Amino acid sequence: MISFAPLLFNGKGAICLDRILANVAPIIYLCTQYLLLFHFMSIWILFKLLGSLALLMFGMKSMSEALQKMAGPQLRHVLAAMTTNRFTGLLTGMLVTASVQSSTATTVMTVSFVNAGLLTLAQAISVIMGANIGTTLTAWIMSAGFSFNITDFVYPAFFLGIILIYMKRRRFIGDFLFGIAFMFLGLGTLRQTGIDMHLGEQQAVLDFFASFDPNAFSTTILFLFLGGILTFCVQSSAAVMAITMILCSSGVLPIYQGIALVMGENIGTTVTSNLAALSANTQARRAALAHMFFNVFGVVWILFVFRPFVDMVCGFVGYDTDMSIDAVSHDVFLANAAKLSFVLAAFHTCFNVANTFILIWFIPQIERLVCWIIKVKKVDEEEDFRLHFITAGFMKTPELSVLEAQKEIQAFSDRMQRMFNMVSDLLTEKNEEKFTQLYSRIEKYEGISDNMEIEIAKYLESVSDAHLSDDTKAKIRAMLREISELESIGDACYNMARTINRKFHGKQDHFNEKHYEHIHHMMSLTDEALTQMNELMAGRKSDFDVNRTFNKENEINNYRDILKSQNILDIENNEYTYSVGTVYMDIINECEKLGDYVVNVVEARTNTREKKD
Repeated sequence: MISFAPLLFNGKGAICLDRILANVAPIIYLCTQYLLLFHFMSIWILFKLLGSLALLMFGMKSMSEALQKMAGPQLRHVLAAMTTNRFTGLLTGMLVTASVQSSTATTVMTVSFVNAGLLTLAQAISVIMGANIGTTLTAWIMSAGFSFNITDFVYPAFFLGIILIYMKRRRFIGDFLFGIAFMFLGLGTLRQTGIDMHLGEQQAVLDFFASFDPNAFSTTILFLFLGGILTFCVQSSAAVMAITMILCSSGVLPIYQGIALVMGENIGTTVTSNLAALSANTQARRAALAHMFFNVFGVVWILFVFRPFVDMVCGFVGYDTDMSIDAVSHDVFLANAAKLSFVLAAFHTCFNVANTFILIWFIPQIERLVCWIIKVKKVDEEEDFRLHFITAGFMKTPELSVLEAQKEIQAFSDRMQRMFNMVSDLLTEKNEEKFTQLYSRIEKYEGISDNMEIEIAKYLESVSDAHLSDDTKAKIRAMLREISELESIGDACYNMARTINRKFHGKQDHFNEKHYEHIHHMMSLTDEALTQMNELMAGRKSDFDVNRTFNKENEINNYRDILKSQNILDIENNEYTYSVGTVYMDIINECEKLGDYVVNVVEARTNTREKKD
């Protein structure tokens, strides 16, 4: 035995402190170094885990945006054309979501079409059901990434992607390759991080999950809520799914609790969309509520057949639910646990397919339910300055943002025609109280037009900061010109209203019958031009004949010239005073200017110019 007495005492029996410090200090130093190293390694693994999750989420987002940039217009046309019934809508939502790898993008496009009147709410619900099935492809991709190391295959994709990015015509394909490479790199890093953490050998982790009774219904409910809360906090069901796969594949999380987390993820992602829709319009909130009802209903009925359903899915994959770590060798147990990522993906698909098969027959009832819960708010339009289609809540790609801006501009255009019709009514109004009320409404409309121009322009400027295709950039430039010209239409209407207001409250003579006849005819021509403009804004420009607008403008200009010459002759013949003739021609000239603004809007939308002789 080693004696420490010579080290501790000198020849006289006194304690020798310098010898103690000299021998103990290296031991303390080494222990401190090991603790710091272990602490550093724990922090490093944590950051590696968080970084790989961030890489996964960024890769999915980049891949989805690139796909939508490559096929955004085609996807929108597919959504509009292939939703003739609930089954085609289901298939469309499934295929579009599987293509763009984003159920949120499909939902936002669907809501935009509902707002535009291209889809009914019932058709939108069927598309959202299909989106729930299409988004399960993500889980299968992730399960494949956890089954083998795929990081070695991402580097050629990076190399090819950077080449394509610098090729102008192929840069979106390069963006897609970069996105999918980042996604697989994140999956591979997550897989390796899970292996390095040795969770299956951490007794504290095993004891923590073993403290929950796997056969208790309360445990399933607890993990269900935990999955929903985590998804809501992280704002990504894919990230929570990846964490669940790590825990299950390492053997520390039993399959039943893991699937309860997956069920919670389905609810958590709908909570996020419903909170985002709070600032949106009625139809958007109804669509988001229908999405939540779909997933919550599925979770409720699956709880009644939870274990038989999970056992059935495990049987499909070949996973042994009765195998325990103590009964078999460690390698056999890990090989069986490695199948859990496929079990989670299979359950996610089977759950959504079964839930869709049940609820697709009750779409009209779901529509009535969400309409009963979320009723249309009766808001005075003149007091409502909110944009109806552009909302800050939804996460959108630039392509989808441009679509919603187009719908907002369409609403802007409709509002300007209503404002012009108010001016026409103001001209013939004789009752002073009603005249004042109508004039006040026109003033409010003028303020609304100013606000709409500013808000839409700000929105388009924020969208233009993103990486856009050349076609999308051209659309944004055209839309900026459109809103400027539409605001000018509002100014022209307000100028006419002020002129009529001065005449109404002034002391000058009133118009004669010919004046009213000429003004009404000019306003009728102008209103026809506005109607043609709104037909273009609501439809497809390929179906619109631009020459109709140019011909209408020429008709307005010719009629203005005739009235201008006739006005000079009538004043010289003393048929009415010069002041009356001035007010009369002010209204005529504003109508002609308004017709020019209409032509400018049409030119901006169709990318054409009128040929001048």
